[in-house]
Amino acid sequence: MTATLTLGTELAPTLTGETTLGPAERVATGDRPTGGLHLGHYVGTLQNRVRLQDLGIPVTVIIADYQVITDRDDIGPLRDRVRTLVAEYLAVGLDPERTVIFPHSAVPALNQLLVPFLSLVSDGELRRNPTVKAEAMASRQNSTSGLLLTYPVHQAADILGCGGTLIPVGKDQLPHLEVARLIARRFNDRYAGGETLFTPPAALLSSAPVVLGTDGAKMSKSRHNSIALGAGADETAAVIRAARTDSERHITFDPARRPQVGNLLTIVGALSDRDPRDVAAEIGDGGAARLKQVTTEVVNSALAPIRARRAELLADPSYLDAVLVDGIAAATEQVTGVLDRVRAAMGMDYLSPVV
Repeated sequence: MTATLTLGTELAPTLTGETTLGPAERVATGDRPTGGLHLGHYVGTLQNRVRLQDLGIPVTVIIADYQVITDRDDIGPLRDRVRTLVAEYLAVGLDPERTVIFPHSAVPALNQLLVPFLSLVSDGELRRNPTVKAEAMASRQNSTSGLLLTYPVHQAADILGCGGTLIPVGKDQLPHLEVARLIARRFNDRYAGGETLFTPPAALLSSAPVVLGTDGAKMSKSRHNSIALGAGADETAAVIRAARTDSERHITFDPARRPQVGNLLTIVGALSDRDPRDVAAEIGDGGAARLKQVTTEVVNSALAPIRARRAELLADPSYLDAVLVDGIAAATEQVTGVLDRVRAAMGMDYLSPVV
């Protein structure tokens, strides 16, 4: 079993090229249900989740519903958003027979891991976490909630409870993952007598660059600068027509000097499996108008079957709920086993027979 992967050098030795993955590897990943997924998610992570699944690597997708309330008072139509995420996961190719999909609030054992994990990190370590700082500044609340402050510990419970060893993240999420690695090491040392009850997870960094939104900033639901997977063809065309480019007519792939043009070329390349330089050479003096036309055609063509399948799935909410029920059962079995081992290591396995 091989896959082309790049592990974050900040956390683990760099692995490049064809890397053999053993049967013990497990991928844990997920999203907050704050709205539908967009093109940036598809290019940056969803395609890779499907590839990893198809390579036979166990993939667990955690719908982080509790984390919606870390930085906002109004959680919105949460159940509908969770169903939408499930529909979009399945529409892009995740298979519930091979990939576990579940909301973490429905697996109490995950949240029970939070208490011992909180004993392993200090208030100062959490407050110094740069990702927590950034999220606190962008928060929709007047002050930092205790849940936002402990967000990385909650993520660590998700990751370690699900047995994650490879965690797909962007570089901005590496500090969060370092907390999970720290907790794994400290738990092993403090409570497990130095034995490896938890394997410190490694970062799996996508080779795809950040997909920019129509305003030139990172594509994000909160910035309203994205192309939603559920958007129609005409809406997509309008969004791409409004995308920023530059004043140079001849199209070249130079992301450092021409980031907005490079971004559209990157999207075309990622969705059509072509080198962005070749796409630029074909467009040449066609200018921004031709570049946007090509981008629109490629995006709508790539997303058409996903959109059709998404609509079909959303029309059957009982099936989406059944996928969640099955995922909750599988995750509960996995995490309960981990929690049992944690309790045993800490001498808290009161229901076990006395030997």
